[in-house]
Amino acid sequence: MSSYRSLFRTPEFTPLFLGSAAQTAAQTVGGLALATLVWRATGSPLLSAVSMFGPSLAQVLGATFLLSGADRLPPRTALSLIALAFAAGTAVQAVPGLPVGAVFGVVLVLGLVASLGGGVRWGLLNEILTKDGYLPGRSLFNMMSGLMQIAGFATGGALLGTLSPRVCLLLSAALYLLAALALRLGLTARPPRSGGRPSPSATWRTNALLWSARPRRLTYLSLWLPNGLVVGCESLYVSYAPHAAGTLFACGAFGMFAGDVTVGRLLPPAVRRRLATPLLLLLATPYLVFCAHPPLPVAAVCVTVASAGFGASLVQQERLMDLTPGELAGQALGLHSSGMLTMQGVSAALAGAVAQLTSPAAGMTVMAAGSVGVTLALATAARRSAEPGPREPGPAAAEAR
Repeated sequence: MSSYRSLFRTPEFTPLFLGSAAQTAAQTVGGLALATLVWRATGSPLLSAVSMFGPSLAQVLGATFLLSGADRLPPRTALSLIALAFAAGTAVQAVPGLPVGAVFGVVLVLGLVASLGGGVRWGLLNEILTKDGYLPGRSLFNMMSGLMQIAGFATGGALLGTLSPRVCLLLSAALYLLAALALRLGLTARPPRSGGRPSPSATWRTNALLWSARPRRLTYLSLWLPNGLVVGCESLYVSYAPHAAGTLFACGAFGMFAGDVTVGRLLPPAVRRRLATPLLLLLATPYLVFCAHPPLPVAAVCVTVASAGFGASLVQQERLMDLTPGELAGQALGLHSSGMLTMQGVSAALAGAVAQLTSPAAGMTVMAAGSVGVTLALATAARRSAEPGPREPGPAAAEAR
C-alpha cells in the first residue's frame, strides 16, 4: 500500500488535495454562517437544517441528469468551474435583504452544480493514483476534510461571535476563489475518461448498469443510508446548542479524522474488511444518548466517539472499486457521492421536521435509531447474499447484459 508521503510525490495529487482543502474550508465556514443566518431570521430548526445541508437535496437531480459528465468532461475545467460557481453563489447569499426563498433558490442551484463535483474529483484521483494508492489517497482526503472541518467550524464559530453571518459568507466565497485558482493552475489538461457527450440518457444507462449487480446495490445502500441518517443528527446542532454548534461540529470532525486514520493506515486489510458494520453501528449508537438531553460536555463526547464510525465509508468505497470496471470509476464514485449527499439532505429535512414538532434532541434520537435499524437490515441482506446458492453475476457479466 502506498505511503502518505509517496502520494504527495505523485504528479497532480498535491494541487487536487490543496484545492479540495480550500473548498472544504469554504463549505464549512459558509454552511455554518448560512445556517446561523437562517436560524436568526426564522427561528426554525427545519429551515436552519435544510439551509446547511440543502444543496445535498439537489444531488438526486444531478445524479439523474448530469452525472455522465463525471467521465465525459475535462477534469481540470470541470473542477475549476464548479469552484467558481460556488464562489459566486455564496457571494449572492451574502447580499443584505435577500429573501429566505431566494437563499434556498441559490442553495438548489449550487446543489445541482455540486452533483458533478464528487464524480469528477474522485474519478480523477482514481486516475492519478495506482490501484493500491486509491484507499490511502481517499483516506488522506478524508483526514484533510476532518482537519479542515475542525478548523473551519472552530474558526467559523469564533467569527460568528464577532462578525455577521454575511461577512463570514463573503470569506467563504473568497476561499472558493482560492480553490478554483489552485485547481486551474495546478492540474494538467487531461482529456475526458470516456468518449461521447454528457447527457441524461448516458447518465441513466450507466447508472442502471452500476445498479444492476446485487453486490454493488448493497454497497451503495450501505454508503448512503446509515451515513445519511446520522448527518440528520448533525443538522440539528445549531438548534440543539445555538451558541456552541461550532464546538459540536469541530468535535465531530475530530472524531471523523481519528476514524479515517485508524481505518486507512493502522488496520490491516483482513481486519478492515470485517469492520464495516461495527463502524456503522458506532456511527449511530452514541446519538441515542441525546434522548436524555445531555449537557454540552457529554454531547461533545458522544459526537466525537460516533464520528469515528465514518471510517466505514473507506471500507465500502474500497469494495465498490473492486466491483466496478475502471472506465466507469468516475460515475460510480459520483453516484456514491451524489446518493450519499442526497440522503444527507433528505435526512436533514426529516430531522428538522421531527425537531420542529418535538425537540432537536428527539430528532437526533429518532434519526440515530433509524440508522441502527437500517445498518442491521443491510448486514443481514449481505450475509444472505453471501450464503451458498445461485451465483450472482460478477461485474463483467452485469456489464455484458
